Amino acid sequence: MRSAHWGPLGLRSISGRAGAVASLGAAFVLAGCGGSSDSSSSSGNSAASSGSGGANLALVAYSTPQTAYDALIPKFQATTGGKGVTFSESYGASGAQSRAVATGQPADVVAFSTTPDVTRLVKSGIVAKTWNANPEKGIVTDSVVVLVVRKGNPKHITGWDDLIKPGVTVITPNPSTSGSARWNILAAYGAQIKEGKTPAQALAYLRTLITQHVKQEDASGRAALQTFAGGEGDVLISYENEALGAQKKGIAVDYVIPKQTILIETPIAVTTKSAHATQAQAFVNWLWTPEAQTLWAQQGYRPVDPSVLAQFAGKFPTPPQLFTIKTLGGWTAVSKTFFDPAGGSVTKIEQAANFPTASS
Repeated sequence: MRSAHWGPLGLRSISGRAGAVASLGAAFVLAGCGGSSDSSSSSGNSAASSGSGGANLALVAYSTPQTAYDALIPKFQATTGGKGVTFSESYGASGAQSRAVATGQPADVVAFSTTPDVTRLVKSGIVAKTWNANPEKGIVTDSVVVLVVRKGNPKHITGWDDLIKPGVTVITPNPSTSGSARWNILAAYGAQIKEGKTPAQALAYLRTLITQHVKQEDASGRAALQTFAGGEGDVLISYENEALGAQKKGIAVDYVIPKQTILIETPIAVTTKSAHATQAQAFVNWLWTPEAQTLWAQQGYRPVDPSVLAQFAGKFPTPPQLFTIKTLGGWTAVSKTFFDPAGGSVTKIEQAANFPTASS
């Protein structure tokens, strides 16, 4: 059993085993726009027991992986550790989801787009300080930032420099709510550094991109994909898994993996508030098994298990100048320098472009 209702940003809910789907024109059937934990089966700071006597786990996640969890959850429920376990699920913009949990939304497991969205909960005691004390450092999947274009690539987009050419319009989410937006911005900035530009020149690139070429900023990565699929913009900056998923759904897009791009590392953790910590930890641990990592790969996510990743080498090529968040100084430094609501460099650019900004 799975259930959900509307999330903190009003993103679409799901209910039932397969989940509800939304149509965007005749070609786009989108599973997983949003939702939140089932208020009828949850209480306090943890999910309530289901009628069958098993545990009902509240999974609060960022916007894009619902389709993956649609495949993963039934497989987990078929394992010994998953017997009798049911789920209520919430999907939305990563930052907004993290803040919702921090202010009381029930959660047994949190799966976010960026590590700072987990560490926010560590500071408030909702996630243990040891959440990433495993070989994978708490990271359940990887991806890379790509440039999604119209079928046939009519604007001839080959890399980051093409995004600021005259007449090119770009769609990307808003970094005040969306973790994917922050990855996108850091990918664009880091690419300039990899090209040999100074930090000031890289920041100038971001200023040109955001103030002159970004047409719309939605609240989440999934909402941005909907906007692009609906016909807005020439290029969507997005996750590789989102591009693969869009193609799988029959949306007429191609995508370019830039020569310089960032490795997206998405974290997962069990909360200290869970009344079903044993089952929640069993679920999270299972997501790192070869079976689960293979399912992640089939859904377009890069496995963090090297042996599974090797089996999908043809599907997930390594960009020539791939870099990580550590290359840019790590999340603590990056969050302060770029996204601080009171004076971050990207926050100022967003304000200059008249996009909404909010506290992180």
